Amino acid sequence: MRKFVFTAAVVLACSISALFAAGPQTTAGTQRNPAAATAPATGIGQRSSAPPTAQQPGVISSGGPVSSIRPAPDNHRFINGQVLHYTAEWRLWTAGTATLKLDQVGTDQRVTANAESAGAVAVLYRVADKFESFFDRKTFCSNRLNKHSEEGLHSRDTKIQFDYSKRKAVLDERNLKTNESKHTEEDIPNCVTDVLAGIYYVGSMPLEPGSTYVFPVNDGGKTYDVKAVVEGREEVKTDAGTFRAIRVQPSAEAGVLKSRGKVWIWYSDDAAHIPVQMRARMFWGTLTFKLTRVERQTP
Repeated sequence: MRKFVFTAAVVLACSISALFAAGPQTTAGTQRNPAAATAPATGIGQRSSAPPTAQQPGVISSGGPVSSIRPAPDNHRFINGQVLHYTAEWRLWTAGTATLKLDQVGTDQRVTANAESAGAVAVLYRVADKFESFFDRKTFCSNRLNKHSEEGLHSRDTKIQFDYSKRKAVLDERNLKTNESKHTEEDIPNCVTDVLAGIYYVGSMPLEPGSTYVFPVNDGGKTYDVKAVVEGREEVKTDAGTFRAIRVQPSAEAGVLKSRGKVWIWYSDDAAHIPVQMRARMFWGTLTFKLTRVERQTP
């Protein structure tokens, strides 16, 4: 039993990394386009009526993929003060909890993510991760990313600054156990998103089934392209309600989880495009984050 719970904790830690790293490499295949679910959903907001976006920047067309970050649409609204609460499930276990919060700090938009192991899992293998992403609310270009991770015996602080004047991602990291530090600088394009803001960047798109978006992501190392395939619509049941959702599979051909699994994100099929479910499937197991409640905090 002890080994089983420990394995659940490791799956939680690795799945958190997978979800917040915009997805590991996957093998390209035929894009699925399942029929839309017919049951009504108790989602948030109204369904989007935006047309397909085959000619927009970052969308694969007949000319091939073009990686780019496109600005937020004029009618896009950030729901500041919104906190999304999730439960992490592995088999029959509740392995942990996670939250995503969106708010505005000065001229920046901020996304805060927290993830913690829970119950017996937390006793054997503690996971306590916090991520903060700051990006330009008009251009969607990331400005900086802060990460504090505590996983088992490992603990570190990481700060990444995106310096567009020098086209560099500047990483400063400190191991909180050994006090060792690390400093690196890597090239970036004139606009890049990060591993956390990318979740909301994808949600700002129309997300029409059959579309494939390609955009650059940086996590302090080499910049790599993420491909987000909009696979189709389906109904998703969570503790927060039943949602008509759009299933998106992000993947990348580089990054720390290359070739190690798959990631899916289900967005509500409405104007808000809230991530109502997230799943990381790797060789050691599958972890699913399901929305449990939506909180609205006053700024």
